[in-house]
Amino acid sequence: MGIGMRELIIILLVVLLVFGAKKLRTIGSDLGSAVKGFKKAVSEGEDEEVKQLRADADDAEFPENAKRKAGSKSEPHA
Repeated sequence: MGIGMRELIIILLVVLLVFGAKKLRTIGSDLGSAVKGFKKAVSEGEDEEVKQLRADADDAEFPENAKRKAGSKSEPHA
C-alpha cells in the first residue's frame, strides 16, 4: 500500500496548481541549496571530529605515546 505512480502524479499536479510553476521552481532550487549546505556542514563536522579524535589520541596513555612523552619531558623522580 505504498504510493504508486498514479498517486505521485496527482500529488505533483495539486502542488503545481497550488504553488504555480515559477514558485515551484524556486522552492526546488531552495531545497537543493539547503541539501547541499547540509551535506557540506556534515562533512566539515566530520573533519573536525577526526581532528579532535587525533588530538585526544595524542593525549591518551598508549605505550607509543608514553615512550614519546618520556623522551620529550623530563619529570622529576622522587
